Amino acid sequence: MMKENKLRYHLENNLPTLSTRLWSTWPFYTEVVGSTHNFDYIEFVGEYAPFSQMDLENIARAAELHEMGTMIKLDLQNRGYVAQKAVGAGFQAIMFVDHVSVEQVKESVEMMKPKTPDGKGTFGYPNRRFIGTQSHIPAMEHAKRLEDVVLCFMIEKEEAVQNIDEICSVPGVDMIQFGPNDYCMSKGWNTVDHRDEFKAAERKCIEAAIAHGVRPRCEIVHPEDAQYYIELGVKDFSLGDQLAKLKAFWNGEGKTMREIVEGLK
Repeated sequence: MMKENKLRYHLENNLPTLSTRLWSTWPFYTEVVGSTHNFDYIEFVGEYAPFSQMDLENIARAAELHEMGTMIKLDLQNRGYVAQKAVGAGFQAIMFVDHVSVEQVKESVEMMKPKTPDGKGTFGYPNRRFIGTQSHIPAMEHAKRLEDVVLCFMIEKEEAVQNIDEICSVPGVDMIQFGPNDYCMSKGWNTVDHRDEFKAAERKCIEAAIAHGVRPRCEIVHPEDAQYYIELGVKDFSLGDQLAKLKAFWNGEGKTMREIVEGLK
């Protein structure tokens, strides 16, 4: 049974990572992704989908069966509570959204780090399952596994882009990801009308992250989209989104079949 944080292992060994995004809490989908042996971890988009604490445990169990890691994307307002519960359930990485200031980032990092003589965190030792049902291990081993949790921050507001160097300088920030839709909305733009501008902001964030030793993570729709980012120094990718792929099928093949059926009238 997996007992280490796979994402942390990849980061410490300068290895690339590949994930995909799931909306469903049904652990069967996590198992199906794992059975392909193509992905290092799955990202559960908890910011978008309903879930229970037991759902999080079941997703983590399913991923561990296939030696996959897990990341959860969660809301800003209740982030501390949900992030700690997700880690206790076995999730190995947290994606924080909507942060705009260094102070917000520091607060989130503090909530996820252990309370030790050398540390400045506040996370204690709740008896949960964690990775591989390790609910009872020596206290300092527990502190180490909390230190291993990968912390990723969405840079998706105009203020966050302006503060990108300061954010990437905060100890404990492991990854960042640029969010074009929220960024454009914060600027009063429609994304489709300002592609050049948001791509420039994205490049700024990627360059800043690499300069500070932080891993920039990028979402792509097709494998051929990766080369642009690889040339910028990116090694961490999220390929595809469960809902987006289903919508593309329903709107594409579904429309074609609707036209065939209409032709039978």
